[in-house]
Amino acid sequence: MSVSKYFSQQNKPETDDLADCFINLENDLVSQLNKLNYGPDVVYVYSPLDYAFNLHKIFLKKFLNTNKKVLFLGINPGPWGMCQTGIPFGEVNIVRSYLRVVGEVLTPTNYHPQRPVTGLDCHRSEVSGKRLWDLFIELSEGDPYKFFKDCFIHNYFPLALMNEKAKNITPGDLKSKYQKELQEICDKSLSDIVTLLHIDTIVAIGKYAEKRSNEVVKNFKLNNIKVVQIPHPSPRSVGTAEKWKNETLALLKSNNILQLFK
Repeated sequence: MSVSKYFSQQNKPETDDLADCFINLENDLVSQLNKLNYGPDVVYVYSPLDYAFNLHKIFLKKFLNTNKKVLFLGINPGPWGMCQTGIPFGEVNIVRSYLRVVGEVLTPTNYHPQRPVTGLDCHRSEVSGKRLWDLFIELSEGDPYKFFKDCFIHNYFPLALMNEKAKNITPGDLKSKYQKELQEICDKSLSDIVTLLHIDTIVAIGKYAEKRSNEVVKNFKLNNIKVVQIPHPSPRSVGTAEKWKNETLALLKSNNILQLFK
């Protein structure tokens, strides 16, 4: 489905609510992805934009009401972040205390007993999400509206895939034929989303997000969009939180993104 469906011939939204347009694109994305086969290794498929839709919608209605300049792009939901809250990198304590978003999260019909979904009652902390949002908290001086004035955050692939042992399976882990089907759908959706939000810079969180962003810019002729890669905040990716923070700040500064927070 093209973003043009949500715009009139005068290039104005059919609805004045940007969040509603965004939700329509996400719903279409999830609907297509739910029909795919991800291979025999994938036993559990979590779709937080379905079972955590209430919380996710509150988040969008609160922070997505104007066009943005920068889109921070993750890969897929983590078990103790977005899988719990429906918010990208949505570490539970930060969702409650910084974003101040509360809402109902349902229990998915099929989940691994080692990866239960308890929503905002979850007592586990996702390290990647905490590192990323701690940086945003510092840059915005504790005011989320200062971050969301020009920036937004989104995951390329909104589902979480796990094997029978509850191991996370990322899109890049899938065999090529499954990856290709997934990427065709997600690439088109990302193109629609950056067009809808009038993004001029994608900050890709990790190498896979960078690769897909560059492919989208190239294949959909979005030549006005710049792609910047920062390291993924996972401890496996770059080590200590301080090292990750310093590397990320340097990249954001050199690409004139830090100035958006001043």
